Amino acid sequence: MEIRNAVPEDFDRIMELYANARRLMKESGNPNQWGDHYPTKELVWEDICQGRSYCLTENGKTEAVFVYFFGEDPAYQVIEDGAWLNDRPYGVLHRVASSGNCRGAGSICIQWCLEQCGNLKGDTHRDNKIMQHVMEKNGFVRCGRIFLEDGSERIAYQREIGEKADD
Repeated sequence: MEIRNAVPEDFDRIMELYANARRLMKESGNPNQWGDHYPTKELVWEDICQGRSYCLTENGKTEAVFVYFFGEDPAYQVIEDGAWLNDRPYGVLHRVASSGNCRGAGSICIQWCLEQCGNLKGDTHRDNKIMQHVMEKNGFVRCGRIFLEDGSERIAYQREIGEKADD
């Protein structure tokens, strides 16, 4: 398996993976986190163009997609009912989606992100039991609640593995 930056030619496959994720979310009791249209085509395109969208490939086929970047996430400025583990620079994991054909894809993506920065934050909806399980299985700690720009609440997670950080 390989993780690489997404390129424009990956766009259609990425949109398929996000459509699959929305379907699975609804089937598992989480119909509201991404609704019917998130992430939008415009956001996916922006992620690709800004170099923050990544593909997990196996045998040449993209089996998962995620967004990773190193830097501040405005939604993480304020945390309620808890606190972040530290205030060191951090990487951010967002919008993980998989085909369902590659066992452990979420964990593979998380481990790759941790190798990049060693201090990783992410969040998920309270109804997204699958992502909560994946994050907790990978050593993330529930730190509190954050609120997105639209006011929706998310469970905030963080994992640190040492002093490594991007330059």
